[in-house]
Amino acid sequence: MKTISIKVMMGCAALLLAGQSCTDLTEKTFDVLPTSGDFGSTQAQRDALIGPLYNGLGDYWSNMTDLNTTTDEQIVPTRGGDWKDGDKWVRYYTHTWDPVTDNSVFNDRWNWCYNNITAINQQLGKLTDATGIAELKTLRAFFHYQAMDLFGNVIIANQLGGASPQQSTRAQVFSFVEKELLDNRATLSSTVGGPNYGRMNKYVSDMILAKLYLNAQVYTGTPRWRDAVTRLDTIINSGKFTLASDFLSNFTTQNQGSPETILATPFSSTKRTGFRPQMSTLHYLHSLTYNLGQQPWNGFCAVTEFYNSFDDKDARKKMWLVGPQYKADGTPLIDDSQPVVLNPDVTTLSYTAGYVGRSAGARSAKYQIQRNNFTTDSWQDNDFIIYRLGDAYLMRAEANLRLGNVATAVTDANIIRARAGMTAYTATTLTLNEMLAERGRELAWEMHRRQDLIRFGQYTKAWRLKGASQDYRTLFPIPRDQISLNPNLKQNPGY
Repeated sequence: MKTISIKVMMGCAALLLAGQSCTDLTEKTFDVLPTSGDFGSTQAQRDALIGPLYNGLGDYWSNMTDLNTTTDEQIVPTRGGDWKDGDKWVRYYTHTWDPVTDNSVFNDRWNWCYNNITAINQQLGKLTDATGIAELKTLRAFFHYQAMDLFGNVIIANQLGGASPQQSTRAQVFSFVEKELLDNRATLSSTVGGPNYGRMNKYVSDMILAKLYLNAQVYTGTPRWRDAVTRLDTIINSGKFTLASDFLSNFTTQNQGSPETILATPFSSTKRTGFRPQMSTLHYLHSLTYNLGQQPWNGFCAVTEFYNSFDDKDARKKMWLVGPQYKADGTPLIDDSQPVVLNPDVTTLSYTAGYVGRSAGARSAKYQIQRNNFTTDSWQDNDFIIYRLGDAYLMRAEANLRLGNVATAVTDANIIRARAGMTAYTATTLTLNEMLAERGRELAWEMHRRQDLIRFGQYTKAWRLKGASQDYRTLFPIPRDQISLNPNLKQNPGY
């Protein structure tokens, strides 16, 4: 079993309370509230305050995985009556989501950002430790960055209470996030792994800044490619991270030791549950392949052209399950008297009931599927990686390519190509279109694709089973629930 500091910290508050009620029988006075300086002065107390706040970061995967269906790498066809769900998956994929019908989807993501921001603000006033304050402000900046990326003009929530907050422009939120990260970076820890695994540190701050700068032209209208390179240089040249020799080793069940992880959210099948990507993608009968206690749901799969973008020699192609499928004992899986053969060609968004629909689409096994897993809903022990070194190399390659530093870009991109066993790029073969394709192959289903497609001007283009969509779809609608609560919020254009 893993020993992960975040999981320990998440239980600190409960342990403190348990200790008081079970082992100390001295009469206590409850009518005197402690001052802010009475708690948070020791490391254990700081962990008790800060630890639970990372639980919200752990919800990153669950909040982003459905929205990944708005991209060209993930599709969820209806299979008979399964995955009908009021046609929401069709609306996501075809960019026809509706601010009324789909309000709860967007409201959940908004609340994910701002509930976590509020919780951080509540604890900031209790801390006196400069490192702890810097850590929480960096985490708060991360959630503001997510809100800005999803919704555009949002709220800067850097204090508690007051009247209905004003809506800020995307450029204003960009500036706020940038300043928060820059002002607090020097005070953050430079330690990675160990007690700092899954927490904000200097290099996580650099990665968020690099993402900001890489997408600055989208967010503010002004490109910041050179600033992105500067931040990525700091990460790559730090010596704190190295590429794993085996690409898929980053995603194993016990992947907390991956040398290229910059930020991960720890999960456990019994403690911090919530990670189960295999349930959404595997065929129903794969429970017999992996000896799962629950039958998978047979939903998410790769868009055909996205799967076909992987060369057969590409080591990363092993992340996909296609072709004949077998039980744990090696005998074929049988569905409706036919061997299960997963066909990567998805031909419709709505299959009739039957074998063809059930076996359509390449399935993801990027995160190692945990065999003999009988936990509720087959929760897995893999930690979800938000940022890693492979992404940093490709980000730096892209920024340099856009700056005209082609040779430098080729060098970085070929570091990633070499690990995948693929032919090296040259100055003529590494185009921007190829850069986007390579990012797709390296980062498939890691929740970066929407942002990448928008930056490359491809998000609203037509692709398989999806026509061209309107430019305003690069932002999601401000949730109607939030507009009702706050008269200062204005809806995004087009909605």
